[in-house]
Amino acid sequence: MPQYFRDSPESLVPDALAGFAAAHADLVAYNPDHGYFHTRHIAPARRVGLVSGGGSGHEPLHSGFLGTGMLDAACPGRIFASPHNRQIFEASRAVARADGVLHIVKNYTGDRINFGIAAERLAHEGIRCARVLIDDDLATDSDDIAVGRRGTGATLIVEKILGAAADEGRGLEDLVALGTDVTRRARSLAVAAAAHTTPQSGTPAFTLPDNVLEFGVGIHGERAEGTTPHAPLGKLVETMTDQLLAALPDGAGARVLALVNGLGSITSLELYGIRHAVAKALDDRGVGLDRSLTGTFVSALDMRGFSLTLFATDAEALRLWDAPARTPAWPL
Repeated sequence: MPQYFRDSPESLVPDALAGFAAAHADLVAYNPDHGYFHTRHIAPARRVGLVSGGGSGHEPLHSGFLGTGMLDAACPGRIFASPHNRQIFEASRAVARADGVLHIVKNYTGDRINFGIAAERLAHEGIRCARVLIDDDLATDSDDIAVGRRGTGATLIVEKILGAAADEGRGLEDLVALGTDVTRRARSLAVAAAAHTTPQSGTPAFTLPDNVLEFGVGIHGERAEGTTPHAPLGKLVETMTDQLLAALPDGAGARVLALVNGLGSITSLELYGIRHAVAKALDDRGVGLDRSLTGTFVSALDMRGFSLTLFATDAEALRLWDAPARTPAWPL
């Protein structure tokens, strides 16, 4: 089984955090005492600090999107685990602006609990705090799942659009309303041909028969409700596209932004082939593709798979998407 390049299982995350901080020292700073990163550059008009975070193993999310036009602070947890509420509290307090701080939270139980505790602590100190909850995963859109849809690829879209809006000086309530609307208009779906390798054991988190895909896999290796035969790429993407378009709000989806995201070990060669298939599927359905982004942005360690996110655009969202950003991992 494949092994990770590391000194020990325990050193994998802290060594990576130290390396990231050194590699991007012109853009970000690391607070080792409290375990968070913050940007070195803040737009002068920004009135609200933007904070996000989540388990390590999803790189470049979230730390890769720290900087002008995106996040003010990012809190990395252990692999696939929520950051501690102390991290979130200290990061939020450090980057809070005149109108407070906004937490961008993926919909997982641990994240909701720890960001919630941090928000309570901030309130005790008189720091305004609000939350935007990302819940875009179509595979978990079921009344049988108590926590609701998981937060996945749309997180990047929310962080980019809210970052641009924050740089314009928008207030806390305005940013919450915008982020909530962006999340409402985005849905994601992921497939995998092989699970990620568990760092502690060096073994796959789950196994699949040959020529079978996990359809609706989660970014922590959560199993889907079912599998599907490994169909030709065009047919697979058409199926995913149809399901995503059908899940967008009524009246939305005539024009979209598409995020083609690698889950870890899929190649760029394949990702661009997927992007080509997505464009064709949308065109065949009369849906305009306003923008697209292709690459590995929300990974799941070395999972062999990809996710597709569709976001129903409008003129305002596109303007904010196109606004400049300078972070370690933003490609545009």
